[in-house]
Amino acid sequence: MTIDLNLLPVFLAVAEAGNFRAAADRLGVTRSAVSQGIRRLEDVCGIALVSRTTRSVRLTEAGNRFREALSRPMADVKSAFEEVIGDSRPSGLLRIAVTSIAEQFLSGSLIASFADAHPGITIDVTVTDEIFDIVAGGFDAGVRLGDVIEQDMVAVPLTQEEREVVVAAPGYFERHGIPAHPRELVHHRCIGWRPSPSAAPYRWEFEQDGIAFDVAVEPQVTTNDLRLMIRTALAGGGITFALEETFRPYIDRGELVTALDDFLPPFPGFFLYFPNRRNMAPKLRALVDHVREHRRFGAGTA
Repeated sequence: MTIDLNLLPVFLAVAEAGNFRAAADRLGVTRSAVSQGIRRLEDVCGIALVSRTTRSVRLTEAGNRFREALSRPMADVKSAFEEVIGDSRPSGLLRIAVTSIAEQFLSGSLIASFADAHPGITIDVTVTDEIFDIVAGGFDAGVRLGDVIEQDMVAVPLTQEEREVVVAAPGYFERHGIPAHPRELVHHRCIGWRPSPSAAPYRWEFEQDGIAFDVAVEPQVTTNDLRLMIRTALAGGGITFALEETFRPYIDRGELVTALDDFLPPFPGFFLYFPNRRNMAPKLRALVDHVREHRRFGAGTA
């Protein structure tokens, strides 16, 4: 395979600048020329060297190895290419940022079966509810509800439709009554959720006659821990609100009771998302394929 050595300075400029525009200015060419040069180099290698979105650019794991290899004498450049091109088996570190409410992904079954199928891949899962650029954060992929995923990402369905529910312990409803409309929640003791200490409590979202609206409840108890939220509700501490699957075991046992179901229609569920498909790293392709198989056969968690 012929190596176009003119592409190497382009790659190194992007690696050092962390930005296509800055690399273009350094090389005295257009941003488009830099982007096309990186694409040509990746096509030769057959794997993504740079992960990019409209917001950020960073080297992939293969890109970092290639950059390190290029620091050797030029006589070793050919071997550097061969090293990257030959790396087609799923291996390396796979970093995934997952929202804490993705119960099915975090239940363990999908990760366990993936690890068993791909022993060469090391999996690092960070559970976080902060909304951020996964590329800038150094992650290969993320798991979020579909409505909060940026449009320049590729999204692969992970679950079926989801639905949120309002729940409380039977004893709470016996003492305080069951609200007939979401607006009545402001008169109840509520248990709220927030993704981080600096964020406002999540506004409870409903729909009536096809029109969406939300209710800014004033929680007496607010937390970023789903377990505390559930335990407080089980203890009769008030009404709370989250995905139905979060509460399903307690609802089935009668420990929690739903309310306002007619105002809570289903919506698209969770997705595995990542920057782009072109020259996808084998480790990420393996995860995408595994997620699709897991969902297709309904293996309990996807």
